[in-house]
Amino acid sequence: MSHALPQEAFLTQYAETLQLRLGTPTVLAIAPDGAVLFSRTPARSFGADLYELEPRSGQTRLLATADGLLAGGAEALSDGEKARRERTRTATRGILYAELSAAGDVVLVPLGERVFVLSRPGGACRELTLGEGFPYDPRLSPDGRHVAFVRDGDVWVCDAVTPGAAPRRLTTRPHPDIEYGTAELVAAEELRRHRGLWWAPDSQSLLVQRSDARQVDTLYVADARHPDRAPVPFKYPRPGRPNVIVDLGVISLAGGEPRWITWDLARWPYLAHVQWPARGPLTLVVLDREQYEQAVLAVELEASEPQVRELLSERDAAWVNLPAGAPLWLDDGAGFLWLTEARGDWTLELHDARGAHLRSLSEPSLGLRSLVALDGDHVLVVASAGPASDPAAAALAACEAHVWRIPLAGGAPVRVTQVAGVSTAVARHGQLVVTTARADGGVVTTLHASAGRAVELPSVREAPLLSPTTELITVALEERQHVVAVTRPTGARAGQRYPVLLKVYGGPHVQYVTNSRDSYLMDQWYAEAGFVVVRVDARGTPNRGRAWERATLHDLISTPLAEQIAVLRALAATDPMLDLQRVGVFGWSFGGYFSAMALLLHPELFQVAVAGAPVTDWSLYDTGYTERYLKLPAHNRAGYHATSLLTHASKLERPLLLIHGTTDDNVHFAHTLALIEALYVAGKRAEVIALSGTHMVPDPRLALARERAHLELFRKHLTEPVGAGA
Repeated sequence: MSHALPQEAFLTQYAETLQLRLGTPTVLAIAPDGAVLFSRTPARSFGADLYELEPRSGQTRLLATADGLLAGGAEALSDGEKARRERTRTATRGILYAELSAAGDVVLVPLGERVFVLSRPGGACRELTLGEGFPYDPRLSPDGRHVAFVRDGDVWVCDAVTPGAAPRRLTTRPHPDIEYGTAELVAAEELRRHRGLWWAPDSQSLLVQRSDARQVDTLYVADARHPDRAPVPFKYPRPGRPNVIVDLGVISLAGGEPRWITWDLARWPYLAHVQWPARGPLTLVVLDREQYEQAVLAVELEASEPQVRELLSERDAAWVNLPAGAPLWLDDGAGFLWLTEARGDWTLELHDARGAHLRSLSEPSLGLRSLVALDGDHVLVVASAGPASDPAAAALAACEAHVWRIPLAGGAPVRVTQVAGVSTAVARHGQLVVTTARADGGVVTTLHASAGRAVELPSVREAPLLSPTTELITVALEERQHVVAVTRPTGARAGQRYPVLLKVYGGPHVQYVTNSRDSYLMDQWYAEAGFVVVRVDARGTPNRGRAWERATLHDLISTPLAEQIAVLRALAATDPMLDLQRVGVFGWSFGGYFSAMALLLHPELFQVAVAGAPVTDWSLYDTGYTERYLKLPAHNRAGYHATSLLTHASKLERPLLLIHGTTDDNVHFAHTLALIEALYVAGKRAEVIALSGTHMVPDPRLALARERAHLELFRKHLTEPVGAGA
């Protein structure tokens, strides 16, 4: 092929730079003096170091390196830390986390089994003496004087000021299946809550999660690549089975028994969010088991026994989505901000301290995504590109994300970011830091300082060796507008027909079609091999309104699959380059499930599929995700049966490649084994690649081999005459 050499060079670059994420700054904290602390790796190294950007001068200085703190030693990770990094999809190492004291003069830096405190602005560094064992999730007190952490399921605290001070244990677990201070799997994987330990604003006590997993099924993950290693047991709740029982206690640094917080655990078993503001009550967001309802609870701690009152509750006929960044208490504690979908799309509301609704601050047409922070008498949010004049323009606007300022007193929102693309933001102390994946390529992180200056955080990310040609096209189906991302070979010739690759995720909470050019780098790599690569976000995906997303209630596959096929056919009807006699489909995780189901149910369209780490039977996945959409098995047995790949295994007619990590603790390898067995019993065969690894594939060698295997399969079955090799 004429593009063989640059195509191969790019693939190597893409794998060795962790999908070109290496070298980009990651904001960790903003200090009261306006300085921005961020971590950054070199362009081709997975080890991150700690930097500080001074806003007035715009200068960046190196605060600490992982190698320097470890004095050349290796970074050791506990099983718990490895699991947490899997939950957060973190593949880098080194200084990935830093926490500032309220005054900004102390920086906590954990590195595996070792924990360091740095002084600002001088930079003096000291390692804490924490004793034997791994400290998990260390947290700095707001006054900078103590560090709390979890070890072997108990909460400990250490004096961070006195050199050589020994840690004290604050809890004593009564049973091996009861832990303190950690988020359970469902919270971390499905509810975006990754911690189970919070300091009080006055630094005198800790809020501690207690997790009782005695009734939860124990599963074992064995590493077949290393048979000398014992299988790792872990608690994994599956649909219809018992969950971890979660409650909270307040523990004083002065000692004494925990003060347990009591709410209706039978009604609200899921703890989704915790906020302990300096002014305002300790606040919880809780959910029912099937996630039809959520409530915001205020906890008053002045009495001897904590008192819980409900501030608001919401119910949805399908499921409630957790509002990102909400509730957010006002600086004076007089009220809080809330996001709701009650009007058909996310809107921003102001409530008083008792929970009463005061006013709505935005319209559904804004396309809100998340709350960022208060900014004086305004609030910063992330939303779409803004209201549009027609449905097609609105669909395209939803492919972008921007920072907006909304007046708390009411009034029109003002867009802060003007560059087209997808932006995320953090803000504190009057400083706003925005990271934008740009529509014209590249990823830029910029500090918008309180004085009005804009300072770019330095990146050492490599420039990609390919430039995507991707177009975003709207396709109307009935009264719905779908946005399609189409990537063609460089120099594609009019009149020539190309085989089509449908690159898919297709499931909840992932928007796959966005106006960010570098999102399509791998699409272009496949296109340079002679394919047209297509992405579609059908119903069931986020950021297109409540009704669009809730279309998959009780059945996660039928509507998205039918719509993606219909969009693909409608696109091909107006674009003669697309040869629908030669179509492949591929994806990972939910996208792997989607790809396999597409091949099983529609062999008349799809000639070949690659399914990476697919969920094959929803009864084997976790409670928090599965029951949100399919509900309890007892309430939807037909849905579980119809949406299982095992049910349809006998329908396999086309080549299927399954790729799965044998130690995947999210979508377990048991999923792929179950499908292999069902295919075998039905007299069918699939090609299987079993990798020694987890749900992520960060190893550059494996990432290279995976993409080459995909391409080899697609070339074999799609670039020859129809039917050849099938």
